[in-house]
Amino acid sequence: MHILALVAGTNVPSNADHLCDAFLAGVRSASSEATVTKINLKDTHIEHFTVEYYHPQCSSHDDFCKLQELVEQADGMVIATPIWNFSVPAHLKNAIDRMGAFCLDEKTRTRGMLEGTPAFFLFTGGAPKSVWKGLMRFTTSHLPESLRYYGATIIGKFYEGQCTAGKGVFGLVIDQRTEVLKRAEAAGKRFAAIVERYTTKGKLPLRYHMIMRLYRFGQRIAGKVL
Repeated sequence: MHILALVAGTNVPSNADHLCDAFLAGVRSASSEATVTKINLKDTHIEHFTVEYYHPQCSSHDDFCKLQELVEQADGMVIATPIWNFSVPAHLKNAIDRMGAFCLDEKTRTRGMLEGTPAFFLFTGGAPKSVWKGLMRFTTSHLPESLRYYGATIIGKFYEGQCTAGKGVFGLVIDQRTEVLKRAEAAGKRFAAIVERYTTKGKLPLRYHMIMRLYRFGQRIAGKVL
């Protein structure tokens, strides 16, 4: 099975990148069949979204065609991103927008084409978890909702807050948080098990299956109303 990880961290070194590495270590340890591709979006050149790119046959002269190929081949997706000013870096949002060209059906642009691909999100931020639960998870909700609209199955989200070396001092801190890295690795193991089950048996755990069925039912109702 093939796992694609997209990292939106902009700093070097990056807390989001370190958290992703721990998660992927769990994926690799859980499945000897797993192959992992990690892309740092800061190192790619993807043109800003315009409607001229809204075609499933990729024809751009940037790095997007390679990204499209990797997404289409992926059995599971991981997105790791910092939260800056209550949202994600612009290059991640742009990549998600561009993905609509092939992740939605060409005729109506309302039917997701990812066919249930399991997806997991890793977030790092400068605020404590109470702020994440009370506000920031809503300001970043467009990210998992976009992938859900594209047909992916959202398996989970992992948030690590207070990723600063001090008040107003930004830098790498996650590498010193052994327990956090262990939890991220454990989450990667669980994710790998779900992806492996989905790729071999075509089945998701019941609660994820029911969530997707309800979501698709809601889409059909909304489509009739609109």
